[in-house]
Amino acid sequence: MARTVWNSTVGKKTVMAVSGLIMLLYLVVHMIGNLKIFFGAGEFNHYAHWLRTVGEPFMHYEWTLWLVRIVLVAAVVAHAVSAYQLSRRDIRARPTKYVHRKARASYATRTMRWGGIILALFIVWHVLDLTTGTVHSGGFQEGHPYQNVVDAFSTWYGNVIYIVAMLAVGLHVRHGFWSAAQTLGAGSRSRDRALKTTANVLALLLTAGFIAVPVGVMTGVVS
Repeated sequence: MARTVWNSTVGKKTVMAVSGLIMLLYLVVHMIGNLKIFFGAGEFNHYAHWLRTVGEPFMHYEWTLWLVRIVLVAAVVAHAVSAYQLSRRDIRARPTKYVHRKARASYATRTMRWGGIILALFIVWHVLDLTTGTVHSGGFQEGHPYQNVVDAFSTWYGNVIYIVAMLAVGLHVRHGFWSAAQTLGAGSRSRDRALKTTANVLALLLTAGFIAVPVGVMTGVVS
């Protein structure tokens, strides 16, 4: 039964919608946590330590954090695979491009695929930069996330990579939230305007919230 659902277009779209909503929830929580950096090193470092001790003593050190990571990786893989397979299915169904593009297609809609690739590459960079410290500039300091963030955004290329990725996040959320609502049956003529407004507000808040951190470092508010 699961195989039948997965092989269907509706099934793949549902997987894409649910995995997208899981990632959206994570983005909202992650953005709120990031904004703690404006309250100083002590507050931000304490928050980072708390993430590793959530659930203690029932959960061992970092077990909850790893559980969240596993769920996120599963959501990212499911989202990417279903998106790729749906794209290939669409190309096979319509191998010849339309002569005229749909005028009503938004910029976000036309760039969803490229936006997904940009975000996939950014996730790899972000993990190597602030989790493992592999590509980190200024010397990665284990247990000092505040200083690591300041170091990361003290370089021009670190800011460019992050800001471009967050703009891609905004466009992806703007289209993806509304699309997920339609797939899951939440859309209707009476609710479409509210859903589109919610998608726009979420995209704007997430983009502004995430970009506020590198801007804070660049302007000296965070130092």
